[in-house]
Amino acid sequence: MTHILDELAWRGLVAQTTDADALRAALSDGQVTLYCGFDPTAPSLHIGNLVQILTVRRLQDAGHRPLALVGGATGLIGDPKMTGERTLNSPEIVARWVERIRRQIEPLLRFDGPAAATMVNNLDWTAPLSAIDFLRDVGKHFRLGTMLAKDTVARRLSSEQGISFTEFSYQILQGMDFLELHRRHGVTLQTGGSDQWGNLLSGVELIRKVEGTAVHALTTPLVTKADGTKFGKTEAGTVWLDAELTTPYAFYQFWLNADDADVVKYLKIFTFRSHEQIEELADAVVQRPAAREAQRALAHDVTSLVHGTAAADKVVAASQALFGRGSLGDLDESTLAAAVAELPTAPGRAGDPVVDVLAASGIVASKAAARRAIGEGGASVNNVRVEAEDAVLRTEDLLHGRWAILRRGKRTLAVVDAHA
Repeated sequence: MTHILDELAWRGLVAQTTDADALRAALSDGQVTLYCGFDPTAPSLHIGNLVQILTVRRLQDAGHRPLALVGGATGLIGDPKMTGERTLNSPEIVARWVERIRRQIEPLLRFDGPAAATMVNNLDWTAPLSAIDFLRDVGKHFRLGTMLAKDTVARRLSSEQGISFTEFSYQILQGMDFLELHRRHGVTLQTGGSDQWGNLLSGVELIRKVEGTAVHALTTPLVTKADGTKFGKTEAGTVWLDAELTTPYAFYQFWLNADDADVVKYLKIFTFRSHEQIEELADAVVQRPAAREAQRALAHDVTSLVHGTAAADKVVAASQALFGRGSLGDLDESTLAAAVAELPTAPGRAGDPVVDVLAASGIVASKAAARRAIGEGGASVNNVRVEAEDAVLRTEDLLHGRWAILRRGKRTLAVVDAHA
């Protein structure tokens, strides 16, 4: 059986660890209790956070017991960013975001059985602590030189913005979390992204000093794209896990559009497909790139994980229907709305000439070009070929009383919106 560290390494999920041999032995000798933290500095987690959740899930599947910490305390401060001070959110907003993020994490872990997960909130042990107790009992174990040497802190200190004492103290709070969870739940491993390495070590060192115990830390690499652009961003912005911020359709399309150079890496990190399945899909990328089998598998798997299989099936049906491989009329209103959100849009009403809306949408250059496209059989409304140059939009063409899908050729799409 493959050791969980070797499995994580094969999937590209090991960047740094404390004593690798000791960690390997601990994971082999019995159940390890571990934790990973998520700060509510936004109303939703994003797909970068998904790397951490799924890494924790893999450790759980290997028999280890995870705690997912949603930082009601650390979320009030925020981990220092390279670019400058965070905006501090009110306690009411942070508390609301804590609950939203808990609901996003819970479906991705198991909360029963011998490796049952536990949700925790660091506000539970931080809020009752006085400033004096915090400075005496925790702060005295941190050395200023070590704290100043942390990469983010050092960069911020040398910048025009500098760094406030509030954000500077974040690493102490995270170190204290590890100590508290070690005492309360027997946690001996913390996981996180490689940008968190310094904060993880703060907890490892604090436990060594206070408890005289060696504990472990493991980080995953930051996910990158082969072309150098930032992972997890689209023209519309961040790819969120919350369906209200990134629709399941847009979420699916993000993965479907993965570059051939990235898709196998993403399959390893974001899906639970076996080595053999991923190797077959990797071969398909080389042998049949136009079929995009790997991208379709990736998109369906990750959308199913985050939004559920039913939502994934809906967006697959919508994606196919837009290009004539299914019935547009079968799509529910919310799915169709998400599917057309990214398309060029033209206003239109029943009775408008199709030539006019084709030209207004921009998928042809002019009304004359629209007439040529119709004459050549290359224009359609809702996947039905337009036969006559004088055709008009009919009431029944407006799906859900609002949208008609225009297509020129095989892949150039636009939408008529009666509400525009």
